[in-house]
Amino acid sequence: MTKHAWKRRRQRTSAAGLALALLAVTPQLLAAEAEEPSAADAQDAGSDAKGEDYSFRVGGYARTWASFNLQNPPETGRDDRFAPSMLRGSLLLNADAKTGPVTWKVVGRADGEYKTRYLKDLEQLNRTNSPGGPGSRLMDQYDNADLREYYMDFSPVERVNLRIGKQQVVWGETDFFRALDLVHGFDYRWRSFLEREGDELRKPLFLVKAKVNVPEADGSLQLLYRPGLDRNRDIGNSYDLYGGRWAGQPYKGVDFLAPGALNYNYRQPGANVSDQTGGVRWEGIAGPVNYSLAYLKTFSNDPVVNSAFAPSGQAPTGTLGDFIFPKIDLFGATASGYVPAIDAVLSTELVYTRNAPYNIGTNFFGGALPGFGGIIRKDVVTTMFRMDKNLNLSRLLGTSRPSFFSVQVFDKWIQNFRRSDDIVNLVGYGAAAKEHSTIATVILGLNYRNDKINPQLAAGVDLQGRGGFLIPSVEFVYGDHWRLVLEADLFFAKNKRNPGQVEGSTRLFGTFANNSQFLARLTRQF
Repeated sequence: MTKHAWKRRRQRTSAAGLALALLAVTPQLLAAEAEEPSAADAQDAGSDAKGEDYSFRVGGYARTWASFNLQNPPETGRDDRFAPSMLRGSLLLNADAKTGPVTWKVVGRADGEYKTRYLKDLEQLNRTNSPGGPGSRLMDQYDNADLREYYMDFSPVERVNLRIGKQQVVWGETDFFRALDLVHGFDYRWRSFLEREGDELRKPLFLVKAKVNVPEADGSLQLLYRPGLDRNRDIGNSYDLYGGRWAGQPYKGVDFLAPGALNYNYRQPGANVSDQTGGVRWEGIAGPVNYSLAYLKTFSNDPVVNSAFAPSGQAPTGTLGDFIFPKIDLFGATASGYVPAIDAVLSTELVYTRNAPYNIGTNFFGGALPGFGGIIRKDVVTTMFRMDKNLNLSRLLGTSRPSFFSVQVFDKWIQNFRRSDDIVNLVGYGAAAKEHSTIATVILGLNYRNDKINPQLAAGVDLQGRGGFLIPSVEFVYGDHWRLVLEADLFFAKNKRNPGQVEGSTRLFGTFANNSQFLARLTRQF
């Protein structure tokens, strides 16, 4: 990002904050009362009304990260074990205001990084291997300033609440891997999926959300409309495709978006991100069970390649092809409830995705370009089952209160699956997709010294791909404002693709090979 572009973004953020402050202090005309109160009563009543109808508050945080490689990535020419991979800082401002019947919210965040020696090496590799793309200016991918959210809430009629503006809508129940929570894409470029708060990675969209309360049926109806006003980059998941620190092995230092390679195409017919989308969701309570039913018309969160060698529809703009986000239809249901017999909360999601796109060609071009054999559409059934339970480990581990324990199983089932379809598990890797892909995760959270020291262990395993992750961490809480997190992000895989190798066994966690990290994160809330 140029200095002038950064300045313009700061000015836009400051202007929005000033406008919101002005809204918060704008007086509202009050109708005269039929009976004139005394001067003292009038003053008290005016103060109470103003306090109730007008307010303005600003909060947020300042946060810094430092991460270090725990392994040596094979793409670089030196031993980068223990080298700093990220030195990052963020400032987030969260402004809330109330002006009579309308409430307002603006969230802005500015991110900046120091270019470590490791990042300099990756950037130089990009300039050598694939010059001219975003990987040749790596810091542009990490430095950013943006108004993440800005919206207004009001109730036009009884039982109906409207929220209009750039916002986040969460429809799912899952952790780590998502089934129904596909309204938004996520930004995985700088931290992959590892950041604790999903709100920090989720990409807000400009939406009109209406909620109609139906107390007679113990539920509410949510209507969601996306008018198509978002920036191109706000759609779908953003991955490290430019050879940065979270590029999958062996692609660090290889920029897929460089000239002569691939482009993002946001105007492909059937994948035009300016098209209007939306959905509807019913949430209710049936006895002890909370449930929801939903339909969503959206874009595939994960991009697929429209290959120049086997184009799907319109010819791609890139030499090798285009990354596109085709539209899909989702039909979903969720349910959760407390089960006294096991003293636990059970949750489930069931999602039917119609016409999910997949790339094909595990051995395309002799295995050098797996996934570039075209696009195939398949219906997919995604299921999630989770158990959340409090475990009393005080006598065993000396915790100050019961510990949180969660187990989740997440499965994707490709319908009408045929091996002859030759679907790839991941573009750029030759492993064939399987009919079922199942991942199990577990989380154990402990608490000591009245929640001032909070260790946690998270783990996941790919039940078909023989890989997984282990994330031990501890959070230290200092008063009301300071938070320190120490964390290790450890990855395991049986198969992994090495630089220059043609193979067909690498699956999801194999792309994280030799990329385990140690992280320290310090936050000052205000």
